[in-house]
Amino acid sequence: MYRLLFSLVITRVPAETAHHLTLAALRAVQAVPGLAPLLRRVLAPRDPALAVRALGLDFPGPLGLAAGFDKDAVAYDALGAFGFGHVEIGTVTGRAQPGNPRPRLFRLVPDRAVINRMGFNNEGSEAAALRLRRRRPGTIVGVNIGKTKAVPEAEAAADYVASTERLAPHADYLVVNVSSPNTPGLRNLQAVEHLRPLLTAVREAADRACAARRVPLLVKIAPDLADDDVDAVADLALDLGLDGIIATNTTIGREALRSAPGLAKETGGLSGAPLKERSLEVLRRLHARTGGRLVLISVGGVETADDVWERVRAGATLVQAYTGMIYGGPLWAHRVNRALARRLRGSAFRTITAARRG
Repeated sequence: MYRLLFSLVITRVPAETAHHLTLAALRAVQAVPGLAPLLRRVLAPRDPALAVRALGLDFPGPLGLAAGFDKDAVAYDALGAFGFGHVEIGTVTGRAQPGNPRPRLFRLVPDRAVINRMGFNNEGSEAAALRLRRRRPGTIVGVNIGKTKAVPEAEAAADYVASTERLAPHADYLVVNVSSPNTPGLRNLQAVEHLRPLLTAVREAADRACAARRVPLLVKIAPDLADDDVDAVADLALDLGLDGIIATNTTIGREALRSAPGLAKETGGLSGAPLKERSLEVLRRLHARTGGRLVLISVGGVETADDVWERVRAGATLVQAYTGMIYGGPLWAHRVNRALARRLRGSAFRTITAARRG
C-alpha cells in the first residue's frame, strides 16, 4: 500500500515538503496522550534476542534512525514508537541557521537514493536542549552536533564545545559530525591534526557538563575518506578513548546512477542504496583496525533485514538508516525488526550480539 501511495502521491510532492508533513504527523502522534506508548507496545522490537547492550545503554534492537531526519528534537519519541531502537537527532549546531537555499532535497527513485544539501538547517543547540530537558523515558536519543556555517574553521572547537555543554546532559550519547559535505570546510576537520584537538575539547566539555555520568562520545566519518585516512581516524579514536565511530555519512560520489543526469548531478550528499558497498567496506576496515575495541555503528544503504544482518556479521554493534525509511514507509523499521528476528532464529546464534563478528 505504501509503495502505491509513494509512487502515485508522495513523489508528486516536493521532497522537503513531504519531510515537513511527516514531521508534523509525528508531532501530532506525540501530542495525543498515550498514543506513542501504545504504538511502542505494538511496533517496537520486542524479541529479547534482538536486544543490544552497548555504550552503557540497553537498546531494544540494533536498528536506529540516523541523524538528519529529526534535526530539532521534535519527534524522536514517536519515531522510537514506530520501531527504531534508538533515534539520533540533529545535526545540531551552536547557533540557529536556515541552511542552504531551496530546493535542497532530491529523490532519486530509480536508485532508491536521496541527495541532500540541507546545510545543517536547525534551530540551534539552545532550542534543542530546551526540548530534550522535557524528555520522558522511552526512546534512546543520540545527539549529533556539527559546526555552525558562519563560524570560521579556526573557531570550530569552541562552537562544538558550546553545543556540547548545552546538550550533553540530555544525550544518551553524543556524536561529533565532521563529515557532512554541505558545510564548507567541515570535512577538513576529519584530518587527524584537526580532529584530535576537537575531540579532546568536546570530551572535556562533556565531562564538565555531566559530572554524574560519562556521556559516550562517537565521531561520524565520511565514506569518501581514503583507506589510510579511515585507519588514521580509527587509531585516533582508540588513542583518545572514544566510545565508537559511526560509518558512514553521505557521499559526494555519483558513480553508476540510473536517475536522470540532471538530477543525479545535483550537488550535496548522496544517501541510500548506492552507498551500500562503500559503507560496508569502511565498516570492515574499521573492525579489522580496531579489533572490536570500539562500538561501530554502520549506516549507508541499509534497506532490508539482510542488510542489517550483514552489517552485524561484519562487526557492527548497531545499525542506522534514514533513506530506507523514506522508500519503505512508516512501518519499515517494524518490518525489518520482525524479519531480522526470523533470520536470527534460523541461524546458529541465539542473540544478535552473539552474531556479531568478534
